[in-house]
Amino acid sequence: MENPGFDFLKSNFNVSKETFVILKNLSTKKTLTSGDKTIAQGGMSNNLYFLTSGLMRSVRISERGKEYTKNLYSPISFVGPFSSILTKKPSLLTYEALTDCIVYEVDYEDFFKLTQTVIEISNLYNRVLEYLFLIYEQKQFESISLNATERYQLLKSRIPDIDKQIAQHQIASYLNITPVQLSRIRKELKQN
Repeated sequence: MENPGFDFLKSNFNVSKETFVILKNLSTKKTLTSGDKTIAQGGMSNNLYFLTSGLMRSVRISERGKEYTKNLYSPISFVGPFSSILTKKPSLLTYEALTDCIVYEVDYEDFFKLTQTVIEISNLYNRVLEYLFLIYEQKQFESISLNATERYQLLKSRIPDIDKQIAQHQIASYLNITPVQLSRIRKELKQN
């Protein structure tokens, strides 16, 4: 594999080598360690991230301290407070590394300026927005049509070793169940 980021962008969005070089020059490679946050709930940031290794999540913490994990991100994913950037309002979510990660950080305004002058980058932006919409729609469908066991099995099919990578309460939060329910599901699956 030449470059997982390029391979992903080329196969999913038809990005040329030249455009990939422009994007790479626009980005800064960063290493995050488990627990690092790219933005905290209530904060402001203009940066988006392209996750190439590791696991991240977006999470909201209630006033009582309960975690609501909106999304888990595995390679290769676009990660960041996009709605906060577009509305210029504080982020409703915290974005954090669950494992050690490698990301490419991009300033949204710098990227958006390129969409105004480089047609291939403008087309890429449109295709990425469509891609993110389809992912969001699929996740919504899964949350209303699958039971907790089916959602857990689907998660395991996407990230086979997730149980070894992150804490049980983080998985349960993503599945919108309690850690006790997750333990029961695991036990039932092992018995079957």
